[in-house]
Parts: sequence; C-alpha cells; structure tokens
Amino acid sequence: MLEILSHRTYRKLFAAQVIALIGTGLATVALGLLAFDLAGDNAGMVLGTALAIKMMAYVGIAPVASAFAERLPRRTLLVTLDLVRAAVALALPFVTHIWQVYLLIFALQAASAAFTPTFQATIPDVLPDEKDYTKALSLSRLAYDMESLVSPMLAAALLTVIGFHDLFAGTVVGFLASAALVMSVTLPAHPSPQRRGIYDRTTRGLRIYLATPRLRGLLAVSAGVAAAGAMVFVNTVVIIQGGLGLSQSAVALALTSFGAGSMVAALILPRLLEKLADRAVMLGGIVVMVVCLFSGAFVIRYASLMALGALWFVIGLGYSTAQTPSGRLLRRSSHPEDRPALFAAQFALSHACWLVFYPLAGWLGTHFGMTVTFVALGCAAAVSVWVAFLVWPAHDPEVIEHEHPRQALPSGHTHVQGATATPAGARHAHPFVVDDHHPNWPDPVRER
Repeated sequence: MLEILSHRTYRKLFAAQVIALIGTGLATVALGLLAFDLAGDNAGMVLGTALAIKMMAYVGIAPVASAFAERLPRRTLLVTLDLVRAAVALALPFVTHIWQVYLLIFALQAASAAFTPTFQATIPDVLPDEKDYTKALSLSRLAYDMESLVSPMLAAALLTVIGFHDLFAGTVVGFLASAALVMSVTLPAHPSPQRRGIYDRTTRGLRIYLATPRLRGLLAVSAGVAAAGAMVFVNTVVIIQGGLGLSQSAVALALTSFGAGSMVAALILPRLLEKLADRAVMLGGIVVMVVCLFSGAFVIRYASLMALGALWFVIGLGYSTAQTPSGRLLRRSSHPEDRPALFAAQFALSHACWLVFYPLAGWLGTHFGMTVTFVALGCAAAVSVWVAFLVWPAHDPEVIEHEHPRQALPSGHTHVQGATATPAGARHAHPFVVDDHHPNWPDPVRER
C-alpha cells in the first residue's frame, strides 16, 4: 500500500491531510478544555451544541460551497480554505464568551465543509488508476484512525509543558503546513463546467447521487455506518465508566480497540477489492456491524473491558470495510466535472445520517439503557442493509446499453453518432453516469 507514496503529488497531498488532521485533533482536545474553562459544569452542553453546529454546517454548507467553488482553481481554493481555518484556530484562544465559540466553530466547520469534498474529489484525478486510488482510500482511512490515536496522546504530552490555549497553535501550524504542501504541487486542471444557474449547481450533486442506484445503496450503507458508529462514539464512556465503574484510561483502551479494527480492515481492503465487488464488500461490512450490535445486547449483561474491546474491534472491522470503498463508487458514477458536486453530496448526506444517530444513541441510552440501545441501533442498521440490497442491484456494470428517444437527442447529435438507429431513437453502450444526456438511470427490464 505504501508504494503509492512514491507518487510525488499524492505524497504531498497525503502529508497535508495527515498534518491537518493532527492539528484538528489537537483543537478537539483544546476545545473541550476551553468549554470547561468558560462553562464549568455546563461544558458538556457547550460541546454538544458545538458538535451539532459542526454537523449542520457539514450538511448545509457542502453542496452550496461546491456550487460556488466549481469555477475556482482547485489549488487556490484549497489553500484559501486552509488559511481561513488557520485564522479561526488562531482566534479561538482569545474568546471570552460561549457565543463566540459557537460562531468560530461554525466558521471553521463551514471552511472544512468546502475543503474536504474538494480535496477528496481531487485525488481520483491525481491517481487515475483504480488500484492506486483504492490504495489511497485505504491509506486515508488509516490516517483518520491513526489521528484518533495519536492526537490525544500528543495533546496529553504537550499539556505537561504548555497550557491548553497553546494547543490551538498546533492547529494553526497544521493548517498552514497543509496550505504550504498543497501550494507546492500542481493539481490536474479542473474540466470547465457548463454554465448553470445557482439552483442547478447547488442541487446537481444531490440529483446525480439520488438518481444513481449504487449511490442510493451507498446512502443506506452510510446510515448503517452511522448507527453502529454512534453506539461506539456516544456510549463507550457510559458503558465503561457508568456501567463498569472503570477509569478514563479504560475508555481510551476500548476506543483504541475500535480504531485497531478499522485499521486492520483498511490494510486488507486493497487486496480484498481486487477479488470482490464493492457491493459485496461494503454490505458485508454492514452485516458484521449488525451482528455485533445485536450481540452487544447480550455482551452488555456480562460486560467486561475485554469483552467490550473485542466487540468494538469487530465493529471497527465492519466500519472501515463498509465506508472506505465509497470513493470508488463516487468516482465511477460521475464525469470529472461533476465529481466535486457528487463528493459534496456524499459529504452532506453521510453527515446527515450522523446528525440523526448521534442524538438518538444518546437519548436511547439515557432513557432506556444500553440493552435497548444496542437492539434499536441494530434494527436501524439491519434496515439499512435491507434497503441497500433493495436499491443497489447485484448486477451493476459500468457499461450499460441504453436508448435515447429521438425527441431527446436527434439523430445528428454528437452524442449518438455511431449509435444504432431504432424506431424510437438511437441505441448504444458506454460507461453510464447520470448527466445532461442521461438524466435517468436505464430501466433494466425496458432496456433488455
């Protein structure tokens, strides 16, 4: 997998991603301490509100940002957004009121909502070979998992010699280093987009997404990932400290088990995806998480740190297996000029799933206990599997034979040149994606 780092442009972009992730991780720790400094015992409410603001910014800003950004040079846009994030992080240590925290968090996450999909959509153009791109996806998943392990440890070490306000300086350095690395490479030119109205540009990614069967399946997968992930991220501390009466270090160990499972899956995915289709791999990952959630209802009755760690490890395996290949589906389902809009749609829709399941996991755990929460989230993940099987056909070729009605594309149109004439129009086959000439997915029964 690491041989992909021999590609100079990707190596620098990956380094930019890792450095920015570590800086963000430091900010997460510092933000918690800042919330306690400002709000005392109400710090949890402040952090909960900040997380809600983060998710709302992701869901609402990403499609709009992609619409306005599609005509800007990629490198300029990415560097500018990194500088904006650095400026916000620089201001955070100086806040004195909680409303200022909320305002700055919204600005930071709005910039991230524009940056992340644009960055993700750039990688397929930098690495056009699918095998290379698959390795890059797995490496990116490893980077996220490593950040969740390294950043808290790094923050703890730094806090022994500096105050928590100084941690934000690490975030600033991370974003500035990311900007410098992006500035040092030449990115592939973005195809010139067709002129469209603002509504068309804002909704284009969502319309392509929802019109593509494999991407409707991906949305169901994202819901299942959020259901299982919310159980881990929201309720681990409740189970460990509230149920088992163990220390904060035990919470860290349980979450480390989850991260380890995710990392193991990321390491084996490139070879696995050479042998199996994306659909089989991703749905298999969701099924693993469903089984684990239902198993959790029994494990929790005889809970121990070892048992929970093992369960979290297997959920981590399913978590990474289910979501890491999503970039391959997005790449396969769009033209290069539509890719940023489609990645923004996935970014917004997947975070909308988290916006539903984060509070649901907490509410169920508080009012009904962990056994009911495991079962309820297991049922939600099981429904997501059923929906994915239903809307994502097992036979999912890239090249699809289809017919263009004569009233839609006349015989002289360049797109149907060389096509076979039929009484109704013209028939041909090519890699099929939803676009202006193909607004709807072909009906497999009608097209046979």
